[in-house]
Amino acid sequence: MVAEKDVWDALKQVIDPEIGLSIVDLGLVYSVEVKDNEIKVKMTLTNPACPLQSYLKAQVEEAISKIPEVKKVAVELIFEPAWTPERMSPEARKKLGIGL
Repeated sequence: MVAEKDVWDALKQVIDPEIGLSIVDLGLVYSVEVKDNEIKVKMTLTNPACPLQSYLKAQVEEAISKIPEVKKVAVELIFEPAWTPERMSPEARKKLGIGL
């Protein structure tokens, strides 16, 4: 059985190439669902017009697929609720010099 923690750990390895931080620290991952070794991820982007949509989605699928028990990965890009810097981890905000 795939542990949700393992999925989150895999997602932390996915780095936004424009910002240089993980998609988890950026607060782009809204939810992870594990059922029968099938993984569903709901995530967003900092901007709906981001040219890296396909790239980031493929990186997420690849990272999760490396977990041995995973049978299937589905990534859904959603834009409601809209992403805001408040979703970022305190460490990510500090690295980017964003004070909230």
